[in-house]
Amino acid sequence: MDDHHGLGDPGLSRYWFLFMSLMLWLMFGFLLYRSAAWPSTCMPEGLVEAYACSGRLPESGRWHEVALLTWLWASPILLALDLTRRLGLIRD
Repeated sequence: MDDHHGLGDPGLSRYWFLFMSLMLWLMFGFLLYRSAAWPSTCMPEGLVEAYACSGRLPESGRWHEVALLTWLWASPILLALDLTRRLGLIRD
């Protein structure tokens, strides 16, 4: 059994799949960000302000805003989980 599962050199097809998945994830977030109806009392001008205002996104009741809220908070969590796994801070 391979002791380095998930840490080996990804083949070209895996690299391509990971790269395309990342690009689609970022494009999805960008499209959600562009189509979101922000509350009138909180119009973010940048990413930091978007996180500060994100708690008010579901007030409109549209799925775009709820999806953006989920995307905004899932992205850094997923990044942190991947980094801790790659740095060996979490063992399988």
